[in-house]
Amino acid sequence: MTASRNSAVGEQARAEPTKTAKAPKSTKPSTPAPSAETAPSAKPAKAVKAAKSAKSAKPAKVAKSVKTVKPAKPSRPESQLALVRRARRINRELADVYPYAHPELDFENPFQLLVATVLSAQTTDLRVNQTTPALFAAYPTPEDMAAADPEALEQLIRPTGFFRAKAKSLLGLSAALCDRFDGEVPGRLKDLVTLPGVGRKTANVVLGNAFGVPGLTVDTHFGRLVRRWKWTDQEDPEKVEAEIAALFPKSEWTMLSHRIIFHGRRVCHARKPACGACPIAPLCPAYGEGEIDPDKAKKLLKYEMGGQPGQRLRPPADYPGSPAAPLGAAG
Repeated sequence: MTASRNSAVGEQARAEPTKTAKAPKSTKPSTPAPSAETAPSAKPAKAVKAAKSAKSAKPAKVAKSVKTVKPAKPSRPESQLALVRRARRINRELADVYPYAHPELDFENPFQLLVATVLSAQTTDLRVNQTTPALFAAYPTPEDMAAADPEALEQLIRPTGFFRAKAKSLLGLSAALCDRFDGEVPGRLKDLVTLPGVGRKTANVVLGNAFGVPGLTVDTHFGRLVRRWKWTDQEDPEKVEAEIAALFPKSEWTMLSHRIIFHGRRVCHARKPACGACPIAPLCPAYGEGEIDPDKAKKLLKYEMGGQPGQRLRPPADYPGSPAAPLGAAG
């Protein structure tokens, strides 16, 4: 009995040192390892924290979505007053960008402008400007042009395209000027539109730039931009003219036409507008239809905006670009 008790005591004594030897190993880390009893209680604390942060994050998400939805709410139709204000602001911005806006046809008198405008149908103003020097040298007056040989006239205006139909119009309008208006271009819309090949657009160009009578030039650029800007949804040029005329004072009509046409030719192109380089981008409901990267958009700019010659061989003195080259010139 004593021997067995002593052996049991010895075994216990041998077992205890091993327990104390292991203890230092577990206490080596500076922070004691959590016990099995405390570990579960740590998880709920983290969960509570996560739940609290999730709750606090929810209102931020709601606020964010509300902010983005609110500006989109103007799905309501724009009031006439708001439309007038926006349209006039765009006009003011364009006036700052193009203070030198002008008709891009070379002319020295109303007859030359009338002829050049008739020739500009279905071609560029540049090609017309390259063609008219020889034309006006051969036929400087309505009397001269009315007496022209049709084939000779056709050959002179051939570079502008549709030269047979245009030659017929020029012969007809020149004869009408001689027969009905004493060889002078009339300064009234109702008279101008009676001439062969002359419609409201051509008449307004002549009235606005040769006689100082305000008019809107509804060409393809003008119609395209005013529809893009949501000033009108009309397609018929006369209806477009009427609706745009109602947005602006009469005194602005001629220069408004020049600014819109300038912008359409230089920045707001039909197929790929340079949205990223557009000075009126914040006011444009169609922003994003074209290239929005500023560097890429700059490469789309044309004429003086892109560092290239303009369309006139004899531009106005305040034009910041360089003159165009004559017909047949290299480059």
